[in-house]
Amino acid sequence: MPIVTSTELFKKAYDGGYAIGAFNINNMEIVQGITDAAAELKSPVILQASQGARKYANSVYLVKLVEAASELHPEVPIVLHLDHGADYETCKDCVDNGFTSVMIDASSKPFEENVATSKKVAEYAHAHGVVVEAELGTLSGIEDAVSVEADKAMYTDPDQVEEFVKKTGVDSLAIAIGTSHGAYKFKPGTKPQLRLDILAEVARRLPGFPIVLHGSSSVPQEYVQIINANGGKLVDAIGVPEDQLRQAASGAVCKINIDSDLRLGMTAGIRKHFIDHPDHFDPRQYLGDGRANVKAIVAHKIKDVLGSDNKI
Repeated sequence: MPIVTSTELFKKAYDGGYAIGAFNINNMEIVQGITDAAAELKSPVILQASQGARKYANSVYLVKLVEAASELHPEVPIVLHLDHGADYETCKDCVDNGFTSVMIDASSKPFEENVATSKKVAEYAHAHGVVVEAELGTLSGIEDAVSVEADKAMYTDPDQVEEFVKKTGVDSLAIAIGTSHGAYKFKPGTKPQLRLDILAEVARRLPGFPIVLHGSSSVPQEYVQIINANGGKLVDAIGVPEDQLRQAASGAVCKINIDSDLRLGMTAGIRKHFIDHPDHFDPRQYLGDGRANVKAIVAHKIKDVLGSDNKI
């Protein structure tokens, strides 16, 4: 199966009460871990590349890695998505070079500027058979090129969503309801709580329209503990509760972004391998352990959080 767009996948997800995992990719092992899990569990999947990933690996490598995964797993619908495209030029470059989905993130701009930029991207992408995600509201946290202080974050205003979607023509909308980028999403001692009431109101105003959640890693503590037990120092790393994500996935949310959890799993596998095998120096050995953790994390997300298993 060639790399696909998310249009039909989102329609099925919305009607079926599940979400599709959008997992960030940076290298071959991460691509392999994600797609091996998706194939075993018969789940569609979105592989997304951020600005940082494109700078690190080069878009050509990333596109070819995803094409290879699609060739090896022809039964799995795979979307190649640009995560947090900073401007029209970045989105255009990805449209022109093999991406089937792009996100334009002008959420930090005034509403009218966000509308104008998102509309321009949507018009170009649609003319080339590519779908577009945009964002209203601003998430806090740090991840790759995205850095927003907590006091600068703001929830999505449901009063704006209908106008935004109508004027821009985008295909899906990322909203801010309390998720956050990175592994340090919440202060210690607080109980993380997503604003599911905002999600419900957005869904009421945009019936049948695919909603996206960014910054949805749950920061599994078993991997944090492995990292810290093997030379790491991650203090107060806290993520989004998975039961709240599952509740969101059962409604209008069709795409849930996960990045930090994969980083933690990869790092935990590598750190532990070096402690357990101080004589090893073959990258295939320690990267293999990291890849196994990525696969396990993705499998868990697909089955227990997203509900996207056995959907192909």
